Amino acid sequence: MVTDKIDDIIKNQFNKTLDGTNFSSLGELYKGKVRDNYIKGDTRIIIATDRLSAFDRVITTIPFKGQMLNQISSFWFEKTKNLVKNHIIAIPDPNVAVVHQCEMIPVEMIVRAYITGTAWRSYVKGEMTSGIVLPSGLKKNQKLNDIILTPSTKAESGHDIYISRDTILEDKIVDKDIYLQMEEAAVKLFKFGQDYCNKNGLILVDTKYEFGLKDGELLLIDEIHTQDSSRFWKLESYEERFENDEEPEILDKEIFRGWLMETYPNIFPNIKPNQDIPPISSEIKIELAKRYMKSYQKITGLEFKAEVIDVIERIVNNLKKANYL
Repeated sequence: MVTDKIDDIIKNQFNKTLDGTNFSSLGELYKGKVRDNYIKGDTRIIIATDRLSAFDRVITTIPFKGQMLNQISSFWFEKTKNLVKNHIIAIPDPNVAVVHQCEMIPVEMIVRAYITGTAWRSYVKGEMTSGIVLPSGLKKNQKLNDIILTPSTKAESGHDIYISRDTILEDKIVDKDIYLQMEEAAVKLFKFGQDYCNKNGLILVDTKYEFGLKDGELLLIDEIHTQDSSRFWKLESYEERFENDEEPEILDKEIFRGWLMETYPNIFPNIKPNQDIPPISSEIKIELAKRYMKSYQKITGLEFKAEVIDVIERIVNNLKKANYL
């Protein structure tokens, strides 16, 4: 009954998902794949929409996704603010973050504890990821002996490109002192996230961090340890599934990527920039929303209260209350 009720709530939210916003008075609009950013002076207002991206394309919208992403991020930003400074100023609405405007560093720090995803696909082709040579004989989803950093360039559009530490430093893409701070911060944040998730029955498999500079100081920006930027597996069943060559229980958007490749193998993962998006089933949208809710609850210890709502109306009311509109 509870499952049926949640399914119904998610279905009823399908035509109320937040596909995008248009608040010209908030500042200059920059649309990312998932977030709408409004920039005015030294402040940026980020609105997390329900858009879902995969393979560098926005594919569909998922009910409550933006709210969960923003709330998960704000949870982690609060938990880690004493480890690494971040850009948060205020959270006036479940979908909205008011942050410091920073000079974005054009390199993402991707931290991995297991061989899976893009790194696995490169590994089976005999290719390196970010110049790192991994030991031979690894199996898919195997835990690595130590965490690795596989930085990538931050692309404006299309695929991000993996890049080695040596290239970043030799080509002076990032100042050496700043880059070393980024490495240290990424490892610190990831180890904290691993320990925290472990206590809550989750494995933080890998994640990405983005950084910016404000008055020369390094700040963590964008998002942290969300189901969009990270992989989460259920801890309890991992070992048994790995031994039996079965996929782990996934609590992030990787199941959606898998569904796309299985359902439309001639389109994904190599969908072209202007290619039409094929139909997305209601079943996979509901399943993904439920998995996001499950990981949200496991991470935060809080129940996600899903209710059918006009998200834009609530955002407008909350931004007015906080004097942003």
